[in-house]
Amino acid sequence: METGSIPPQSTGQPSAQGAGNDTETRSGSIISADFETFLKMLTTQMENQDPLNPVDAGEYASQLAMFSSVEQQVLTNDLLKDMTTKITDNAFQAMASWIGNEALAEAPVRFNGAPITLRPAFADGAESAKLVVRDAEGNVVRTMPLDMSQTVVSWAGTDGDGATVPDGIYAFTVESYIGGELSGTDNVQAYNPILEVRQQGDAILLTLSDGTEVNSLDVTALRSGSTE
Repeated sequence: METGSIPPQSTGQPSAQGAGNDTETRSGSIISADFETFLKMLTTQMENQDPLNPVDAGEYASQLAMFSSVEQQVLTNDLLKDMTTKITDNAFQAMASWIGNEALAEAPVRFNGAPITLRPAFADGAESAKLVVRDAEGNVVRTMPLDMSQTVVSWAGTDGDGATVPDGIYAFTVESYIGGELSGTDNVQAYNPILEVRQQGDAILLTLSDGTEVNSLDVTALRSGSTE
């Protein structure tokens, strides 16, 4: 080393390009090793073939083509896996900003004094419908008729006598009627505060106010938690 020269300093961390090429480098090394093994086997096969009955050259070409196809498939699978991981990580980081907002999903909601907004669905052919509210023990605390022309319903947290119910977890269903007869009961989607966003494998799970975890793909709408 020349006098006065300064040796390069290591940062202790891999470069972004080096980190991004890890998967490609590992796959390339594995495929290279496999290809060398394949060539050795092919060479041995050629050296030990029967001179009076040699293997057709077309068969060698076919084997080489087959290995090339497998090689490309391995590289493609690794590339797709790497892309999926990056997409999932980006989606998880973006959904972290959902915390504090309200997701529309089929799950019970914790009532804390603020009205709860619902989006009921009705059975096909229903002529009338009722909203049924149950507490955490499954007891019916309120039954109220619904205007089927309204797509959004608000429950103020009151029972059948108009008294405010205690804070707690409440579930909602819609009973649909045809000719005065019950034709179906369906769960109701409600706007539910998001408390946590969690990644599990390729899935991103949202923890709602009642402790329920729902897949982010099952959320059909999102709004600010301050909306009322």
